[in-house]
Amino acid sequence: MRGFLLGGVMAGALVLGAAPAAQARDGIGAGGAAALGVLGGLAVGGAIAAANDPYYPGKPVYRAPPTPVYVEGPICHFERRETVDPYGDIYVRRVRVCE
Repeated sequence: MRGFLLGGVMAGALVLGAAPAAQARDGIGAGGAAALGVLGGLAVGGAIAAANDPYYPGKPVYRAPPTPVYVEGPICHFERRETVDPYGDIYVRRVRVCE
């Protein structure tokens, strides 16, 4: 059992030792450069697109207002009416009355 564990620890050490060490370079990797290129292209393209604004409102146009439409309807007004609730209290309420 002890030999098996010691062999596993030695194999793990060899695998870790075979992995390349981190390299300290004076730049960024190829993936980072591509990402920065895409972001920079989007920023420059957005600036160019914003500079070429094709919107022009044109000349003002006068239009006459529409003619008013009068509709005959019922004539309504408000009246004050006294109401009595089931407890005997009297209330004065405004009621809309249409003729």
